[in-house]
Amino acid sequence: MQNKADTELVRRQNRGLVLQTLRRVGPLARVELGRTTGLSPATISAITADLISEHLIVTASIDEKAERPTGRGRPRVALALNADAAFVLGVKVSLNSVTLILCDYGGHLRDRTRLAIPTTGPEAKEFVPRLAEAIRGYLDERGVPHRKLPEIPIAVPGVVDETTGRLIWSPTVSVEVGAIPGPLSEALGIPVSVTNDVNMMGQALNSRDPRRYGGTFAVIFIAYGVGMGLYIGGRLFSGAFGSGAEFGHTNHIPGGALCRCGRRGCVEAYVADYAIYRAVTNLPPDAPPADIDPDAATMRALEERARGGDGRIAAAYHQAGLALGYGLSRLLALINPERVAFTGRGLAAFDLMEKGFHTGLEEGLVAEIGRMTEIEVLSPEDDLVDVGILAGALQRLDRDIFASADHEPVPGLRRPVARPTSRLGADV
Repeated sequence: MQNKADTELVRRQNRGLVLQTLRRVGPLARVELGRTTGLSPATISAITADLISEHLIVTASIDEKAERPTGRGRPRVALALNADAAFVLGVKVSLNSVTLILCDYGGHLRDRTRLAIPTTGPEAKEFVPRLAEAIRGYLDERGVPHRKLPEIPIAVPGVVDETTGRLIWSPTVSVEVGAIPGPLSEALGIPVSVTNDVNMMGQALNSRDPRRYGGTFAVIFIAYGVGMGLYIGGRLFSGAFGSGAEFGHTNHIPGGALCRCGRRGCVEAYVADYAIYRAVTNLPPDAPPADIDPDAATMRALEERARGGDGRIAAAYHQAGLALGYGLSRLLALINPERVAFTGRGLAAFDLMEKGFHTGLEEGLVAEIGRMTEIEVLSPEDDLVDVGILAGALQRLDRDIFASADHEPVPGLRRPVARPTSRLGADV
């Protein structure tokens, strides 16, 4: 016989499974929910009754008149997540600004707002107090009670020690910012987590298509910098201290061009926008990346000139492709992922890098190993970080908080009606 602890563990797992299924699939009738989860009708009935009484899910009629010629009979009842059960406020940190992204428990985007808060210079020390003040005002203006925010996830470019929350290095945020989670959580009374922004791109792909992006895969972002999100065995990987996927800062040429991280010869120092611009404008390879900031229009103009026959610019893109190919060959040899997805504005020039990329990949890796991995180029999506921040937090709500019957009570709704079925990923 199962003891009480085992029974409670199974119950918790089943509750989490029901919540995650409704999140992934959308509203379902009980019989469909049982079929999708593999749980028995009795288990589904007991779990959904509890979740309804706890105001975590709501009921809505499914109009089947179109399916029944007579229009008679009792309509089925679908179950859906209660969008008002909780909220998630994600924070994306950029150079001297933050973006606040609010969604409800149903995964619907409620608001996205960008605010100016210094992340560099002498004012960086005030980042956490200013962010706390901004979040308080933001929530008050929108009538979101703090008790309905189980956590605030924050995505930051750079390396974060996830054991302490302290920023180790970032191209856009001064280390003077210090540890973010502890002080911010203390100021707001809400748990706070911090992670690398490109990790959240991997989280976004996994949440949108867990079958395709559910095993071992990497997503590599190329634009003003080069970053990577890595999944190993279906789980986001960031190493023991949060810096386990710094693909852009692996070495390509010892003693080579200066990188934003302060080292020389990194992959990023040949592939990022600033690196290509530096090469084609005859700036010295040790020109500080912080002083080189080409905008999107400038990079598009360079790309068109390269396609139009400018050999000097084309050569810079070819070298970028080589660096990318050699760098990826090391990743494939070490990790052997099922697929690698490239994204970011820099991929608009992939046709100019492609020949060099394949040359570097073929020269750096045993051909049979290279053929195991599917490589794909995604269209640039500015919202992948946003989607990943929110998707990860909602996943933790389902699995770690609401899967337990001991969670904080959720106030009942005045009108217990399910919201439309558009969910996170479509809205964001």
